[in-house]
Amino acid sequence: MSEASPAQTAHQPAEQAPDAGTDIKSGSPNDFLKGVTGKRVAVRLNSGIDYLGTLSCLDGYMNIAMEETTEHVDGQLKNHLGDAFIRGNNVLYITALEG
Repeated sequence: MSEASPAQTAHQPAEQAPDAGTDIKSGSPNDFLKGVTGKRVAVRLNSGIDYLGTLSCLDGYMNIAMEETTEHVDGQLKNHLGDAFIRGNNVLYITALEG
């Protein structure tokens, strides 16, 4: 029986024991962002405000351009913005709204 090195025990593989019903897909964040360009996304800011709209483009700093954008605070629709630009340092995460 071989012993595991400290590096093997410190880093468990990501595909090990996913929760039931969880769909884990491999790929880089860059692949995900390319895949959702032109599709509906939700962008959560560090402040907790959500922007929902169509992702037009983004750059290496995570600056985001969106179309048909709406602003949501605490789950409530606050504004219809149309085109919007979000500075990347304010972004907490981006999630796809369509499959």
